[in-house]
Amino acid sequence: MRRAERLAEIVEIVRDGRLHTARDLAESLEVSDRTIYRDMDTLAASGVPIEGERGVGYLLREPVFLPPLALSSTELEALSLGMAIVREAADPELQEAAMTLLGKVEGHASIRRRSPKSWGFGVYAFEQAKPGFVHMPLIRRAVQERLKLRITYVSLAGDKSERIIRPLQTDYWGRVWTCSAWCELRNAFRAFRIDRISGCFDTNEHFDVEHGKTIEDYLEKIAKTFEN
Repeated sequence: MRRAERLAEIVEIVRDGRLHTARDLAESLEVSDRTIYRDMDTLAASGVPIEGERGVGYLLREPVFLPPLALSSTELEALSLGMAIVREAADPELQEAAMTLLGKVEGHASIRRRSPKSWGFGVYAFEQAKPGFVHMPLIRRAVQERLKLRITYVSLAGDKSERIIRPLQTDYWGRVWTCSAWCELRNAFRAFRIDRISGCFDTNEHFDVEHGKTIEDYLEKIAKTFEN
């Protein structure tokens, strides 16, 4: 078995979420424990989210894999444009992810032959959305970890208010980012323009999923509004 095939087989084995020892993997693949250790180091260095250590075992907690894809030139152009926008309009973590993703795509031999760096478009910073970029890392974390935030919000009319919100989702509308949230001040759903948030702070308080206050409830409410 070639090494590339063995690495793929290791991923298939550990993606079941259970702990697998190097000895078990070695016996299954008919190689030495030392070979498994080297393979695990290679997978980890490649960005595969494998957790574990020698003498304990390995598992894959958050497998995110795509099957082999055949992309057309137009699809590659769309991907490149999207990542270029993310590099300009997102927070540092997403900017870095966009750059590494483009690097992986453009590093493929078949892609290099298509000269992806000359798609024929330019992407520039979105000045209107920029003021909110500083808050994006905290808001994204709050959505992922169900963390309440205290924000200072300035309406388009210039009115300032202090609110405790439960961030549910962020959305990009071409010019601005919004945060869909449950607002405890209004006891209702609200969509806050992130560039209108002048202050955003971690409350160190988490919220539970409650019926009537989830993103699914919000989207259902919006859908019913359009139906009427």
